Amino acid sequence: MTHSLPIIIQLVHIHGPMKGEIQEFNGNEIHIGRHPSCDLQFPKDLAVISRKHAVIIREGNRFKIVDTSTNGTFVNGSKISETWLKNGDVIFFTQGGPKVSFLTREGGSVEVSPPPLPANRSHKFDGPDDGPVAEKKQTQPLSPPVSPQSTAPPPPSSRTEPVKAPLVIQYGPLLKSFTELPIIIGTQANCDLVLNHASLSHRHAQIFFSQGGYMIKDLTGKGCIQLNNRQITSASPMNPGDRVFLTESGPAFQFMEGGRMAEINLTLPESIPPMDNNFTPEDSAPMEKKNGFLFKKMFSRKT
Repeated sequence: MTHSLPIIIQLVHIHGPMKGEIQEFNGNEIHIGRHPSCDLQFPKDLAVISRKHAVIIREGNRFKIVDTSTNGTFVNGSKISETWLKNGDVIFFTQGGPKVSFLTREGGSVEVSPPPLPANRSHKFDGPDDGPVAEKKQTQPLSPPVSPQSTAPPPPSSRTEPVKAPLVIQYGPLLKSFTELPIIIGTQANCDLVLNHASLSHRHAQIFFSQGGYMIKDLTGKGCIQLNNRQITSASPMNPGDRVFLTESGPAFQFMEGGRMAEINLTLPESIPPMDNNFTPEDSAPMEKKNGFLFKKMFSRKT
């Protein structure tokens, strides 16, 4: 039986004092501003934001934003008094002010039907409680038995049939939402997620859902993808907290519960200026450790 689920609003901060945070709300109204009663509360000293700047209102399964500010609210660059929102819209609180991406998802856990049993298999009931309902023993031969030398567990399934499963990927200001997997990531225009990154291949990676979990597969044939600093050679499961590097130099993501992936900022060493007679130590920027991680603060949840 299908039950209607509550709709969760996600606001991904892509510019401003809360950049990198993702906030989730499930109320019918979300008040935004500097006032302490606001659901999304900006710092008190951020004077360009009104005390009560805007409100997002749910009407049925749709959401609209209403401006109540002095300096204005903008959606996708256009100033509004009120307008309906859709997934991926970018909201500016004042021109050049804090900026968030708007996204919705259904609340609750996602149920995905398990893959069917192979056609040449059936359940057998060989115990003493076999009764009239027990299936007949299989008359066709099964696959050859595993050799005694092969004691390692079988690799994870690499089934890539279309499956209804949510996936949200945040990369810089881009926020891409999918409801069906698999998807292809790469630089080619016909990929499901196109990332213009010099290190990526035309068709670089595939993400799919199998056996109740999310999987990633390297499509390059070059062993480019690393999972928790380990190169993957076959389709591998992604678990909450895993770090996924599409190449050694990025892009990199952290995988989280609910099928969400957020970019990890990589700080690389800055170039050292050439030594000359006019060079002073103040001219040199501090060095950062190569591939050091700067994790965003994620999912500041308010209810």
